[in-house]
Amino acid sequence: MPAYIVANVSIEDAAKYEEYKKAAPPSIAKHGGRYIARAGRSEALEGAMPRQRLVLLEFPSYEAAKQWWDSTEYADAKALRQSCARSDIILIEGTPPGFTP
Repeated sequence: MPAYIVANVSIEDAAKYEEYKKAAPPSIAKHGGRYIARAGRSEALEGAMPRQRLVLLEFPSYEAAKQWWDSTEYADAKALRQSCARSDIILIEGTPPGFTP
């Protein structure tokens, strides 16, 4: 079952964040993840959306997403992001194949 990471980011140092954008993708790919959305056009349809940049990642499973988050491959990139941006990061499990409500 897939899992998703939703990142809601407010960038405080744009130059450092550009470094992060180059550093993170190899670690994501190594853990089977891929970008679904990466800071394209967005708007709040209901409620508030206080940050500037939304990112949506898909991983093959909840466990794969957690392994990426805790990995040594992502550790340096994560520290870089934390030094130049404020973020809310959420991990959510997807629905099983064939799910119908």
